[in-house]
Amino acid sequence: MSYLVNLVIEGRPATVVGGGTIAARKIHDLLEARADVTVISPVICPEIQALAATARIHLRQRPYAAGDLRGASLVIAATDDEDLNAAISREAQSLRVPVNVVDRPALCTFTLPAVVRRGDLTIAVSTAGQCPALASVMREELTERYGDEYADVVRVLGDVRRRLMAEGWSGSRIRESVDGLYRGGIAELIRKNDRLGLTALFQAVLGTGFPLPPVTRVTR
Repeated sequence: MSYLVNLVIEGRPATVVGGGTIAARKIHDLLEARADVTVISPVICPEIQALAATARIHLRQRPYAAGDLRGASLVIAATDDEDLNAAISREAQSLRVPVNVVDRPALCTFTLPAVVRRGDLTIAVSTAGQCPALASVMREELTERYGDEYADVVRVLGDVRRRLMAEGWSGSRIRESVDGLYRGGIAELIRKNDRLGLTALFQAVLGTGFPLPPVTRVTR
């Protein structure tokens, strides 16, 4: 059983050992989280070459060597060399740096869930490394279920929460209001660009004096 957390790695050094397409996917995830990424591999795929050419990553185009993980906040090993993966895991653990070895949960101190992102909304599915393929299939289902409108849902409800807190509403009352807006269909109204429906929902849940926050998808 694992303990699922969100790591804040913006501006922090992350090291990826490996230069193939799997490594490229991990690198893109780290860049999306705004990590400071260093890649170590003697051979790199075109995707990683492009990232290095635009200075989005630090590239050490050579084999991994002991000592390469010093200073890293986290490490990902994405090589097809089992001995090398084991060596990377040992060094990371000796330095007390979190390490993920792709598809080798026994060598990991953390595993990576399958993730769906919609703006500030993150939906994660984890099998604790037991069956990543299942997590991937479930991610596809979630991708279809939760569309791009959920980025606006999070932003709008976040704005509502801040306004209600400023007005001195209690935590339980705020939660009830957010629950009412969500269960009242705010996501579907945003998806349909239904401003009249949103206005009616806000009035029903929050009262006539509460202003409708800006909703970028709404055009009428």
